[in-house]
Amino acid sequence: MADLQDTVRSVKDTVTSPLPSPEPMQAKSSANELKERLDWGEPALTILDVRSREQFQQERILGAVNVELHELLPQVQNVHGIETNRDIYLYGENAEQVSDAARQLRGAGYIRVAEIEGGLPAWKECGGSIEGVNTKDDYSGTRLTFTTDDQSKG
Repeated sequence: MADLQDTVRSVKDTVTSPLPSPEPMQAKSSANELKERLDWGEPALTILDVRSREQFQQERILGAVNVELHELLPQVQNVHGIETNRDIYLYGENAEQVSDAARQLRGAGYIRVAEIEGGLPAWKECGGSIEGVNTKDDYSGTRLTFTTDDQSKG
């Protein structure tokens, strides 16, 4: 009987133990760390692309939101309504641009902001999914290509 009770206790401990989770968010995160969180199925995060609208249209991380640097805070606070405790991942044209965006957000009270090191190139290199009108098949990951009627007639 003691063996059965020990077995039941062992199974309970195993089944009720907390599930593993991805690494906690850091001020600077690799593209692979973000990809692991997304692969894990963590929906409670926002990816912001602070490049120009034109660059964003050409190619971007799947699901990213475009907010140009010069209108970052009004867009994040008023248009998108992103809460200050939400996990926000940033990427842009270069490290300086991303650092500036992170500084603005942290200064406005956003407490969970991560800069994606290496930006879009690093994201593509780790096999992250991308979308846009200029996606190419020479990168790994899933590609979604959108065209307008005018582009498909040529």
